[in-house]
Amino acid sequence: MNTIFSATLKGIDASFIEIESDISFGLIGFNIVGLPDNAVREAKTRIMNSIKHSNITLPLKKIILNLAPANMKKDGSTFDLPMALAVLNGFGILNTENAKRYLIAGELSLFGEIRAIHGAIAISILAKEKGLAGVILPHQNAREAALIPGVKVYGASTLKEVVDFINKEKNLEVIKSDASIALKKFNFDFNEIRGQYLAKRAMEIVAAGHHNIAMIGAPGSGKTMIARRLPSILSPLSYEEMIETIKIYSAATLLKKGLENMFQRPFRAPHHSISIPGLVGGSSNPRPGEVSLAHNGVLFLDELTEFNKKTLEVLRQPLEDREVTITRATTSVTFPASTIFVSAMNPCPCGFYGDAHHACSCSHNEIRKYQKKISGPLLDRIDLIINVSSVKADELTGKSSSESSEKIRERVILATNIQKRRYKNESFNFNAMMTPQAIKKNCQIDEQSKKFLNFAIKKFNISARRYNRILKIARTIADLENSKNIEQNHISEAVNFNIQSVLLP
Repeated sequence: MNTIFSATLKGIDASFIEIESDISFGLIGFNIVGLPDNAVREAKTRIMNSIKHSNITLPLKKIILNLAPANMKKDGSTFDLPMALAVLNGFGILNTENAKRYLIAGELSLFGEIRAIHGAIAISILAKEKGLAGVILPHQNAREAALIPGVKVYGASTLKEVVDFINKEKNLEVIKSDASIALKKFNFDFNEIRGQYLAKRAMEIVAAGHHNIAMIGAPGSGKTMIARRLPSILSPLSYEEMIETIKIYSAATLLKKGLENMFQRPFRAPHHSISIPGLVGGSSNPRPGEVSLAHNGVLFLDELTEFNKKTLEVLRQPLEDREVTITRATTSVTFPASTIFVSAMNPCPCGFYGDAHHACSCSHNEIRKYQKKISGPLLDRIDLIINVSSVKADELTGKSSSESSEKIRERVILATNIQKRRYKNESFNFNAMMTPQAIKKNCQIDEQSKKFLNFAIKKFNISARRYNRILKIARTIADLENSKNIEQNHISEAVNFNIQSVLLP
């Protein structure tokens, strides 16, 4: 049977597609069936021109290509190369049995050149799952696909090269990729921040347990500086996390700067004018949004109250479930969204409510209206809420040096290693992701700590969701101290990070 194997992206994963060809006498024409979109239909011109410029002459016959399964929508230019090979296969120009050994994808120019596609790493994973001999992809995508061990990746530049390779008349180079994860020298370091000891301690806890945090403080107090240094103390990506991150960026066509940037945890800081689809993903053909691009890394929203309230509310589901599901009339796609959510905001319109060094000029009603832009349910999904006060003059001008990111990162890595060992049989790796059952198992506290926590719940009206978050934070603090048990001082510090905010009740 004249069949070429290819793939299409659904979300960040690849789905297997078989391209069948039938060449017959009759009314001369070229038809593509199997739910193709406009880009796939338009491929007819690119295919025939590419074949002509590859010095291959075809007789005039009726050509039909079927993209199976027929009930799955096919979109994009990924099918250009495999459809061209399917046409040649139908005319008996290809070695049919050899062609079936590979998963093939690529866009064609009018002159037979092969152009880059998106989702190459997902296609490579699919080829491995299907037990195929390898993948044939554009040269530009080959290094990305080669990150998957056990898959032979062949990079090609022209249609003619692929035809000659399948017919065993010419070899294609097997592309190899270095998947080693090197610790990168960051441009920002915590030793550049004077004072702000409470905020830096909070960020260490955030990094160790992958907790969400909101920083509230006056303009110029250093909230953005602190947030931008968080990646410098995060633990390195594991191989599995790196592959998952690359899959997302590949699906979003954002690998133009090379793979090296993908060896570190992502840091995304969208502008406050961003739309709902831009933040959580969307469009008619769903693409990842910023919350998914920050998967395994940090999503930083600066000036949180400047974001559209409806836009912020859509974050509630991904922050809770750590994934985003986008449903359209013909498809439903789920994108991963396990991110550290970091936000910064002023406490009031003038920015100085609660500041010890500047008087606030806002009325009580103005402050309340301003803070109500952030809903209670959204705040309830944030683990730590801290005040960031203005830095004192003697701290700014003093000579005392702050602790470096490298030193903090060493403690963070030790704490994350403890968590990975603890959760080796779970579907998660960090304390912030604990389920209620995991909290019950791993956050046991003694009677004295229970009495203290009960007092705090009554005094500060702590919700059930925030109670669980306090236990998760306490577990992380204990891990940073390499303590098997959660002690009262861990509970006390965790409670403090939840009640010392200047937000109005």
